[in-house]
Amino acid sequence: MPRGFLSAARVLNNLPNLVNGTMYTAARLPLLASARQTLGQSLCSARAQIAVSSLHSSALRAELQKFTMPAMSPTMQDGGIASWRKKEGEAYATGDVLLEIETDKATMEVEATDDGVLAKIIAQAGSKHVPVNSVIAIVGEEGDDLSGADALAKEAEQQSASASTSDEKDQTDKQSKEGNKDSASAEKSNKESQPQKAEPSNKDKGKDSSDTGKQLDLGDTSHIFASPIARRIAQNRGIPLSQIKGSGPDGRIVREDVEKFKPEAAAPTSSAPAPSAESSYEDTPLSGMRRTIAARLTESTQNVPHYFVSIDVEMDRVMQLREVFNRSSAEASKGDKDKAKASKLSVNDFIMKAAAIALKQVPSVNSAWHGDFIREYHVQDISMAVSTPTGLITPIVRNVGAIGLADISTESKRLAQKARDGKLKPEEYQGGTFCISNMGMMGTTHFTAIINPPQSAILAIGTTEARIVPDDSERGWRKAQIMQATISADHRVSDGATSARWMQAFKAALENPLSFML
Repeated sequence: MPRGFLSAARVLNNLPNLVNGTMYTAARLPLLASARQTLGQSLCSARAQIAVSSLHSSALRAELQKFTMPAMSPTMQDGGIASWRKKEGEAYATGDVLLEIETDKATMEVEATDDGVLAKIIAQAGSKHVPVNSVIAIVGEEGDDLSGADALAKEAEQQSASASTSDEKDQTDKQSKEGNKDSASAEKSNKESQPQKAEPSNKDKGKDSSDTGKQLDLGDTSHIFASPIARRIAQNRGIPLSQIKGSGPDGRIVREDVEKFKPEAAAPTSSAPAPSAESSYEDTPLSGMRRTIAARLTESTQNVPHYFVSIDVEMDRVMQLREVFNRSSAEASKGDKDKAKASKLSVNDFIMKAAAIALKQVPSVNSAWHGDFIREYHVQDISMAVSTPTGLITPIVRNVGAIGLADISTESKRLAQKARDGKLKPEEYQGGTFCISNMGMMGTTHFTAIINPPQSAILAIGTTEARIVPDDSERGWRKAQIMQATISADHRVSDGATSARWMQAFKAALENPLSFML
């Protein structure tokens, strides 16, 4: 507790002694009681102010504070610093954007929760894989002495490096113990499988022991200070750790050092072909989003038993209704092109609404697998796959079954733009109950999509194309706009007949789009 508050507390606690030890008149006693009450209220208020702290900051000194990497989602372990919106020494107010953080899904803004000054930036813009809760900046209040920011930043960096070294040492010790167990087990098994040989003489024993010791010394790299993951990558790639210069604390070799290592090229011989002027390939480092997509979809294909059901849908009435609606909206906009574009319905808006109607009729498809139970949802929160420069992401249009086409269209456009800009918040792409992937606008006629767990189904939409279909007229045929849709479903959650019923309900809704208006 600060010195001023401590003094106030002592005065408050000693008031009874002062009253008992001194002769006070009856007129003074009420004043003392009032003083005690006022002082007590002030002290409680001061204590409350001390207890309140920023969500992502904690005190390093009496004035300056450390600002740590926030967790933008429950599963986030690290992230990147896309940019700082404030400069060192610059003041900020509540609600100001301090920085942008890159996660595996999007780039998100971090707003200030109170007024202050950005004293020192520790994690610079462009930093990758910054652990959650690690110190990224030093902040203070206006009027604070910022001269100690550098010392606090250095202290925070040393603490972070020490914690990292300790964690990696524990992991190394664990792997070493496991490796020793495996080696001992393998050696024992090897000895048991080999025939017994005559025991060598003492002279031979000494010679063998000496030779073995020399061989172990030649292959021993335990003296090299490297992280466990750096050792593993180097071993897999056949890179000698002795040739790598470490950039970590105290010269420790870290993962980035191994990945950036380029062995010295051997001197070309006269018979070697001349090197090509241009490489025939290019290696692109994996982004955080691409790593997440790879991990989740690999897990899905390996652990989720997919099955597929396809159906053809006549889209003529949807096309006609969409044309009428968009023409009416354009006329109502009175030449305002931006307003007309914003209110324009897409085919995907109709598809999402039809999917929500089908989910209401066959709710078992609107479910998720949770290992010991299956959760069936009562709302239709539909994820829509959006392609971005960094990968695929699925923002969610909430409660589609309860909103109209215009609202679906507006929300879809808003979310798609935020996704392409990398500005989605976690709550805008986490927690969907069903997913739609539409590649019809790219001319794709048919494809199957991979389920995004824990969801149990995803709908793949192909392009709409003109076909000749049978007809009851005298001619016996007619031209129709046909779209093919395929649902991928989790066989642990539903059977083929269930998805077939869902597809029938989806087809019926799209082929009678006036039902959307009811």
